[in-house]
Amino acid sequence: MRERSNATSHRLFLLTEKRVDIRWRDLDGLGHVNQAVYQTYGEEVVDAWFREVLGLEEGEVWNYVVVRLATDYRSELRLADKQVVGTARLVRLGKSSVTVRVELRAGSDGRVAAETECVFACWDPDTRTSRSLTDDERARLEAMA
Repeated sequence: MRERSNATSHRLFLLTEKRVDIRWRDLDGLGHVNQAVYQTYGEEVVDAWFREVLGLEEGEVWNYVVVRLATDYRSELRLADKQVVGTARLVRLGKSSVTVRVELRAGSDGRVAAETECVFACWDPDTRTSRSLTDDERARLEAMA
């Protein structure tokens, strides 16, 4: 992970950039990436971020469900952009939730394409309900604050 300071001197810990290829099937009738596909890109970024932060192996997933999602679309992505480059950072922790901010940029020129804030609830696949963060998960995530 790399550290970056913003204008107010808060430290932001970012995932090493996750690059995702833009595919022909991602485009809609207007020739740009469909808005729903931005969420798929964001999920790929977040999954990689959770793996990195929580120390999971490649292919191992952290069980969560999305309980809130808000996206601001800043510019279109087109096939000519070739890739979308995403980063994620922790915004806040709850008892059983994690709020993450995801930024997606065009691979061609770095312009911001979308910013999403997403609240994830920890998920217990056996009971099919939310669960509290474990002490280990909380410690690893708090290290990002």
